[in-house]
Amino acid sequence: MSKALIVYSSRTGQTKAIGELIAEGLRIAAVDVTMADVKDIKKEGDLAGYDAYLFGSPTYHGEMINGMKTFLFLAEKADLKDRVGGSFGAFGWSGEAPDRIYETMKNIYQMNMVTGSLRLKASYLGGGIAMAQDYGKEVAAKIGITN
Repeated sequence: MSKALIVYSSRTGQTKAIGELIAEGLRIAAVDVTMADVKDIKKEGDLAGYDAYLFGSPTYHGEMINGMKTFLFLAEKADLKDRVGGSFGAFGWSGEAPDRIYETMKNIYQMNMVTGSLRLKASYLGGGIAMAQDYGKEVAAKIGITN
């Protein structure tokens, strides 16, 4: 069974909720999912053994949360090249964080990314539930799982 790791940072719980919906989409496609708060990843070895990685942070004052920035430096040491990846996050006004994470994963880590990041104001607004689940299914398809 394929495995995915979703690492998130969240201020109000919305980015975590988006991650949980992405996890539902992955599980629907028969992917084993592990979710982790960014604070729980202590060493690069914590990232080993997954087929896909999704990193999420809200945008706060035009930036990702500092914990995610620190995590991304740690993740740079892990061997994520050619692994499937995606990024996501909640935002109030501008929503840059998921795109910056996406670009880091694509260009620095050289990962095999799904098309674009997932940016939602909230998991429950504007079709967010279906969009997040579909994003999970897109990651599963990129791994090679079809339903």
